[in-house]
Amino acid sequence: MTLHHEILETALARITAGYVFPEQTAGIDAVIRRRLAESAYDGLDERELCERVTADLQRACPDKHLRLLWSEEPQSMEEEPEEVSRGRFEAFSRANNHGVRRVEQLDGNIGYLDLSMIAPAELGGPLFGAAMHLLAATDALVVDLRRCLGGSPEGVQLWCSYFFPGDETHLNDIYDRATDSIRQYWTVGHLAGPRYLDRPVAVLTSAVTFSGGEELAYNLKVLERATLIGETTRGGAHPTSRIPVSPHVAVTVPTARSINPVTGTNWEGVGVLPDLALPADRALEAALEHLREQLG
Repeated sequence: MTLHHEILETALARITAGYVFPEQTAGIDAVIRRRLAESAYDGLDERELCERVTADLQRACPDKHLRLLWSEEPQSMEEEPEEVSRGRFEAFSRANNHGVRRVEQLDGNIGYLDLSMIAPAELGGPLFGAAMHLLAATDALVVDLRRCLGGSPEGVQLWCSYFFPGDETHLNDIYDRATDSIRQYWTVGHLAGPRYLDRPVAVLTSAVTFSGGEELAYNLKVLERATLIGETTRGGAHPTSRIPVSPHVAVTVPTARSINPVTGTNWEGVGVLPDLALPADRALEAALEHLREQLG
């Protein structure tokens, strides 16, 4: 068996065992094996293999979290201790200021919050509260998710909580295949900063906005708490595990799925649609105009 065959056998086994839609795994397996039999992956290096297999996976099942990923740095094939992986992610989150890129007061007393990621609540909570303290006196707010690539469901829950009163707003549910259970996410009763209520909010989106960033936008849209301005987002709604299958290749397997309590569905494969669609580089200007009209 060639190295490529070994990588794909391991990846397919992981997908079959863990994918959140088990009824689709047989079809995925058949497509990749047919491509193998057609010699579609012969002569490729590992990076090219990842690109080709990912394209085939997503033709078989249009789930943007279902991928093979190549990394230049070799990764351990041993299961990493939880405290090691947690420590690495905590360092990454700190290095990125827990996702908070900018907090600013713009002309007309409009606040601006720019998020590059949604940090877990236990890491980013104090900084989220500090940001909301800085924005507390503004008359309207822009939340910029155009560069937000994802993050933690608990972090999304915490950010959303600042825009609703109390702990009685049902935000999202996540079904987990491994436990065959559903976890509900509601707004949080106690926050580290002031809530942002009864004032207009605009959320900026782009074709780059992904995963947890999409959930934040989607929740605020369907609960009619914000106006979305910009581009349709990338379309990834499934919490995902990343599993090494060779020193330089990992498979990402969606193991859970979001179920919005208002719509009964999510944004997987279709993205979050803006209320006002226009190129992302024009979204901030349009949002400020929209908010100024709201303020009169």
